[in-house]
Amino acid sequence: MPTEFTVRGSHSAFQSPERGTAHVTLAFQGPALQPVYDRVAGDLDAVRASIQELHDPAQGPVTWWSTQQVRTWAQRPWNKDGKQLPLVHHASVGVRVKFRDFARLATWVGRLVSSADGFRLDGVEWALTEARRVELERAVRTHAVQDAVRRAQEYADALGLGQVRPVAVADAGMLSQGISPMGGGGPAGFMRMAAKDSGGGAELELAPEDIEVSAEVDARFVAD
Repeated sequence: MPTEFTVRGSHSAFQSPERGTAHVTLAFQGPALQPVYDRVAGDLDAVRASIQELHDPAQGPVTWWSTQQVRTWAQRPWNKDGKQLPLVHHASVGVRVKFRDFARLATWVGRLVSSADGFRLDGVEWALTEARRVELERAVRTHAVQDAVRRAQEYADALGLGQVRPVAVADAGMLSQGISPMGGGGPAGFMRMAAKDSGGGAELELAPEDIEVSAEVDARFVAD
């Protein structure tokens, strides 16, 4: 009667990011709605102009960008004594800009930080291009299957059995009861940009981490 082995194979690959998407917010507040709205709208026009001069989908440095609609709202804050204060109006808008040139990304952010009071960098999302991610996913799945084969054969060798042969291969979790595949590969990194003083003014420093692409497979083998 053949002996059955069920194993899990895994593999991970790491690569430096190829794209960095800046998540930006322009926001102001004040006692009257129209000046606040006009300030955000004016800064948004300036930011759009700075992006358009860099935008080239094929060559970059900006390969893609988008803006949201300007949001407005109002609230009555309370002071520390529990007294309600006058109405405060808010306006904000989100902007996303994807760069392939990280030095130009740092320069663009640094210029806007110094020139727009309401500019805030919420973070940078680091990613691979779609073609490179697909290529890496294919490679790590292949290595994960090879890892499963190696594990199964090691078990068979330890028992003094012969060559194993596969009878089932699936995404991790799908050979178990309930069929609940486990996700492979982590999300794109959402990392920081730090500002440091180099003596001649603020200098932005990128801190991207390598992108991890991983795969796990479950496999069932038998050996006679």
